[in-house]
Amino acid sequence: MKKNTMLLLSILFSFFTLSSVQQAKSTDHNYYWMKITAHDKFERSVIANLGVAIEIVKDDYVIAYGNDRELEKLKSMGKLVAASNLALEPLDFPTSDAAYHNYTELVEAMQTLAKQNPDLVQMTSIAKTIEGHDMWALRITSDFAHADQKPAAIYMGGHHAREHLSVEMPLMLAQYLIAQYRANNPRIVGLVNSRDIHIIPTVNPDGMEYDIKDTSYKMWRKNRARNSDGTYGVDLNRNYGFQWGTGGSSTDTESEVYMGPKAFSEVESTAIKNYIEAHVNITTLLSFHSFSKLILYPWGHKYDGIENEKAKAVHETMAKKMATWNDYEPGQASGLYIASGDTTDWAFGVHQIISFTFELDPANSGFGGGGFYPGAGVIQPVFDKNIEPMLYLLEYADNPYRVLNIGIGPIKP
Repeated sequence: MKKNTMLLLSILFSFFTLSSVQQAKSTDHNYYWMKITAHDKFERSVIANLGVAIEIVKDDYVIAYGNDRELEKLKSMGKLVAASNLALEPLDFPTSDAAYHNYTELVEAMQTLAKQNPDLVQMTSIAKTIEGHDMWALRITSDFAHADQKPAAIYMGGHHAREHLSVEMPLMLAQYLIAQYRANNPRIVGLVNSRDIHIIPTVNPDGMEYDIKDTSYKMWRKNRARNSDGTYGVDLNRNYGFQWGTGGSSTDTESEVYMGPKAFSEVESTAIKNYIEAHVNITTLLSFHSFSKLILYPWGHKYDGIENEKAKAVHETMAKKMATWNDYEPGQASGLYIASGDTTDWAFGVHQIISFTFELDPANSGFGGGGFYPGAGVIQPVFDKNIEPMLYLLEYADNPYRVLNIGIGPIKP
C-alpha cells in the first residue's frame, strides 16, 4: 500500500513538474501537495475546515494543497497518507500556452470588441484593484437604452489566479456572440436583441498576473491584498457575504482558503456585489473555475438542499440538461465538501439568481490530466463543449422556471 501511495504521488508531482509550476509562498512557510484520507463529504468538510485547498476528490481520499501547519494538523489527526514539498524551478512561459491571455492581452481583446462593435458592446471598469488593475466588464445587447428592461445573464471567470482557462471561457463567449451576430446567425441575433448579457472575464486580475510573473507558474490562488500580518492574499470565493465564515474557509491568513477579515473585505468581491446589485434584471449566473468537470449549484455552505422545492428543481433540472452537452458531473456543491462565502451561494441566497459554478476540464482523475495548467490545446475544445450550456442559461434568463413547465417561480425561496 505504501509503495502504491508513493508511486501515485510521484506521478502527481512529476506532472506538476512538467507543468512548470513554481510554489508561491506568502511567508517562509513550506507548501505541500498532500494525500489525505477522506471517505465522504463529512470527512472532506473536516479537512476543508483546516484551511487546505482541496483540488482532487476521490472515493476514499483527497489531494489538497496547504502549508506546513496544516500538514502537522493532518498528521496529528492520522489523516495524512503522504506529502511532497517539491520546490520547482521556474521555466519560461511555454510557447504552447501563448494562446492564453495575460492581463494586457485580455484588455486589448475586450477593447477591440467594444471599439469595433459600439452598437453591441459596452466596456466598463467596475473597480480598480489594489495593484491598479481595472476590473473590466462587457455588456452586450442591441439596444442599450432599454437594456435594463431585458432579461439578463452574467458570466465570470478568474476568481482564482491559477485558473487561467476560466478566464478564456467568458472572453470567448463575448467574441462568439458578436461574430455570430455579424454572421446573421438567427439564434444569436435573437438572443443579443432580447437579452442583456454581462461578461467579466477575470475577477482577480492582480492574482492572475502574479501567477505568471517572471514567466513562471506559481500555483497562486488568492488575490494580492496585503494582510495585517504581512502575508498576502484572500480567497475571493470565500469572501462573499452570505453565510460567510460558516465552514470550509479559514481565518488563517496563510491558508489557501483564507476568507478575509470580514465579508466583502476585498475590492474584487465588492465590485461583483455592486455590479450585480446595479443590474437587478440578472436572473442567471455562471462562474467558471477549474478543474474537475463539474456543474455545481447551491448550497455550498451546508449539506441541506435549497429549501424552496421549485428553486431546487430548477437548479437540478438545468444542471442535468447542461451536463448532456459538456459531459460534466452535476450536483450540489456541498456534496464535495462544505465551502462558505462563495459567489453562487451569495447570488442565489441574497438575490435568488439561478447560479452555477462550472469546474472546467480536465477530469477529476487527477494524475497527469493537466490540472490548472492544461496547455493551450484544451482551450477551443473546452469552449466548444460549453457553448450550449452558456447559451441555454441565456435563453432561459427570461424565466428560468420555464424548465419545469410550471410558469414563474417565487421571487424569494
